[in-house]
Amino acid sequence: MPIRTAVPPRVLTVAGSDSGGGAGIQADLKTMLALGVHGMSVVTAVTAQNSLGVQGAWELPVEAVRAQYRSVVDDIGVQAVKTGMLASAALVETVAELLTATRAPVVVDPVGVSKHGDALLAAEALDSVRTRLLPVATVATPNLDEVAQLTGVRVDDESGMRRAAEKILAFGPRWALIKGGHLPGEAVDLLTDGSAEHWLRAPRHDNRHTHGTGCTLASAVASGLALGQDVPTAVRGAKAYVTGAIEAGFPLGGGIGPVDHGWQVRPAG
Repeated sequence: MPIRTAVPPRVLTVAGSDSGGGAGIQADLKTMLALGVHGMSVVTAVTAQNSLGVQGAWELPVEAVRAQYRSVVDDIGVQAVKTGMLASAALVETVAELLTATRAPVVVDPVGVSKHGDALLAAEALDSVRTRLLPVATVATPNLDEVAQLTGVRVDDESGMRRAAEKILAFGPRWALIKGGHLPGEAVDLLTDGSAEHWLRAPRHDNRHTHGTGCTLASAVASGLALGQDVPTAVRGAKAYVTGAIEAGFPLGGGIGPVDHGWQVRPAG
């Protein structure tokens, strides 16, 4: 076997750990491997989590998060960064400060609650997300629950997604990707920078095992950006990857199973 010498693009996830392996940094790193980039991680919090929900969460000290970030970025470097669970205002502000000094595209997944409805962000941290984190984002990827948390806008249809995007863009990200997966019908997302609109549609698969979809999508977008794609191309590719992963999602434990991050290479049957 030939020895590979080319270094793949490097993507850093700054997020919480999911002990069940379906979301968080575990999902991020699986996605990055599947899409051909080298994944690295800054752990912001540790959760006790399984298919039934989150049984406990413990955030790491600011100093530990800063040290992890500097250790990776100063030595290895990054071509893109993705943020997920940041837990507290102190961590949000610390990560935002670090990102401001990093020359790489940033995908912000403003994680507020888990798939099971468990809170993953302190209420008092929302203002820090609005004023410190979203302004440094190349792409922000809120779902409709996170849109409501951040803007107060309740989205019931596609026209509401436009209003949501306007509100999110007002906080400063270059692009907003409003995920409409909670609406009935097709799985539709809206990507916009305030002028161009890209509506991304996919069939809705009859599969309840969707744990980790948000983490996976944001990581796939970051991977595309690290590979040199423009934002619309990266988002379209991420949407296709996640749609396949949802279709291949499988049961684990007694609750909601994960999407299949390896669906492109896993043998059928």
